[in-house]
Amino acid sequence: MRALNITLLAVLAVLQYRLWLGDGSVSEIMVTNAKIEQQNKVNAVMVGRNARLAADVIGLHEGHESIEEYARAELGLIKADETFFLVVP
Repeated sequence: MRALNITLLAVLAVLQYRLWLGDGSVSEIMVTNAKIEQQNKVNAVMVGRNARLAADVIGLHEGHESIEEYARAELGLIKADETFFLVVP
């Protein structure tokens, strides 16, 4: 009976070691879950960014107003009959 108790205690110790310190342990799973949550937040930001970029692409393909707006905002272009004023603070 004593040998059986020692054997069961040894098996329990090995299983507890694997649970807390081995591969796939509780702490490793917690770290992995934290990384997953962080990546999900990054993915949510990127989904919004991709949606805005897709809307910009559709706008550029469909209309001249969006092309003109992009040229004015990003490239600093002006029309031939416009006067450009640069205000320096």
